[in-house]
Amino acid sequence: MSEERTGTESKVTGRIRSPRWLFAFALLSCLIYGGTEAFLLSGDFGFPLDDSWIHLQFSRQMADGEGLSFRSGHRVTASTAPLWTAILALLHYLPGSTVVWVKTFGTLLFVSAAGTLYRLARQLALEPWVAGSAGALYAMTSSLVWSALSGMEIPLFILLSLWGVRRHLLERQVPRRLPASVALFALATLDRPEGALLLLLALGDFALRFDRQEHSLKIRLRSFHQLWPRVLLATVLLAPTLLLFARIGGSPLPTTFSAKAGDSSLWLPSAGYLYTVFGILFRPQPIMTLLAVAGALALLKRLGTRQDSGLLPALWVLGLPLCYGALSGAKGAPLVGNFGRYFFPLFPFVILLGALAGQTILGRRGLRWTFGKLPLPTRAIAISLLIIPSLLPWLQGSTRYAQNVANVADSDVAFARWISDQVPADAVLAVQDVGALGYFTSNPLIDLSGLVTPRTLALVRAARSPQDPLGAAGMQSLLEETRPDFVVCFPHWFPPLTREGGGLRLLGTWKIPGNVTMGGDRLLLFATPWTRYPLPQIPPRYRSES
Repeated sequence: MSEERTGTESKVTGRIRSPRWLFAFALLSCLIYGGTEAFLLSGDFGFPLDDSWIHLQFSRQMADGEGLSFRSGHRVTASTAPLWTAILALLHYLPGSTVVWVKTFGTLLFVSAAGTLYRLARQLALEPWVAGSAGALYAMTSSLVWSALSGMEIPLFILLSLWGVRRHLLERQVPRRLPASVALFALATLDRPEGALLLLLALGDFALRFDRQEHSLKIRLRSFHQLWPRVLLATVLLAPTLLLFARIGGSPLPTTFSAKAGDSSLWLPSAGYLYTVFGILFRPQPIMTLLAVAGALALLKRLGTRQDSGLLPALWVLGLPLCYGALSGAKGAPLVGNFGRYFFPLFPFVILLGALAGQTILGRRGLRWTFGKLPLPTRAIAISLLIIPSLLPWLQGSTRYAQNVANVADSDVAFARWISDQVPADAVLAVQDVGALGYFTSNPLIDLSGLVTPRTLALVRAARSPQDPLGAAGMQSLLEETRPDFVVCFPHWFPPLTREGGGLRLLGTWKIPGNVTMGGDRLLLFATPWTRYPLPQIPPRYRSES
């Protein structure tokens, strides 16, 4: 069957074959990053975020039959990705290194998504070479390769969202189809909470029908009997998890929401926040980010025509920054996640919109360029113009990824292993980064960031005042209430408590060479006034000079 024939049939069947070279190229991209990590870390493997170890600890607890708990006997709704946690729990039953299995699984998801993006591009009537270019750009996006090997839930969310959009386009054309897209978007919501926004946008995009006449575009609403099964299915799939979270934590939202969402009085994104998001997308994919607006306009122009594909990709790219910008508010650091990872799921759709704009600019058959009377290879030039700007960020990204892994290994992981050897297992630790310390130690933990100890946030926020904007009195109350033996944090954590005379005694400093990842270039160990144990033997190079 020819590619053109396949593209035509895709409007009804959705059957499009992805080129094998695209899978191989996506796999090669992961191997380059993984190989750089192994080379720079002398054959060792880790993760580029402490959050990855949080996922691994939750999943190990689930594999051990402890449910949603970070420490046995204490259930908490700190996981924003219960689906990812459940899948990782299965990997703990496999022989060998769980870290390697997690990276392998992320790589498989990344490679599959590259092929799915190609098929989605063909479904939107993009030429095979344009769809192939979009797939190659996806495989070259440094942020996405980083995600594939990060141990985070991002590659699963991207694959589910791409599958969901593909199915959504088919269901818009044939509304009597089973609403499989709703199921996929619901699963995406269980993998990342922003999937709820994608689900709502998809329901809205499906609900509207467009009829283009000579000089007007009429908008109609689909019938109720076409809409209610979708809403019911989404409710049935999401309600059990939401009710479970509400029962455990008192709210259907994870504790991460209250820990990371800013205090916003207007609930409107600032211009500065939107500019930050633009930079996150622009750096790895400059050309496609600039072309994405034209791609959205191309989708708008198609409404009511035979090529009508709705507006979901454009609504998603626009809606997520607006939503997170509103939650972020005007105070504090912008809510974008480490390295902007909350917006990494937008890259496939930014690339898709850019490819759509590129084909629209060139024309379906392509422009004919000549140098004098000599014809020029139009497609080769166009592909080069798209790919070359992303080539350097892609290659540089491998060393940045390895540096991220090294930073986590030199700080949280190394310190957690030292704690496991030197500190009694029943010593209570109050820690700023709970992931690696939770995974590599068995000590009782107090989470100073409030993810697995929600009371932290309640006390700190209640204590904030013009005289105490950080709420240090609330943090002091938490320490007095829980009476930990040791505190582990970065230098700038609550200066009123960690400075000399603040009540904590500095024991040692773990320096983080070339830090670009952690909350500071040093990790500090303090003894509290309530410690019940002899002070551990600090290696000379880590001892405090005070």
